[in-house]
Amino acid sequence: MAWTDYSSAPTPGTRICPASAVTGVHPMTVRTDRGDFPVIVLRDGDAVRAFVNACPHQYLPLDYRGPNLLSADGTRLLCTAHGASFDKATGAAIAGADCGLDPVPITQNGDHIVIAA
Repeated sequence: MAWTDYSSAPTPGTRICPASAVTGVHPMTVRTDRGDFPVIVLRDGDAVRAFVNACPHQYLPLDYRGPNLLSADGTRLLCTAHGASFDKATGAAIAGADCGLDPVPITQNGDHIVIAA
């Protein structure tokens, strides 16, 4: 499923958070008039990435059972509900799911991370 298939998907230009707040892996909710959109924003070196916070195995948030979403070696995002793992840079499934996380296009606009077109 593409991130735009979610009925609550924010429109391009919607602010997610201040860029300075992205220091690790941050699950959050973007609230708009379309509803609440679950997203994970993370810093990977100099890059900032975003994925829909929904494990494709059961569509539960990755942080459903706790806040520790990063593997010990820092390379994988983990689903706390059932242990699926995903590449932190691409969202590709590594184990426990048939497909990867849905990437959300983002960009930095001033000091804010926003949904890109």
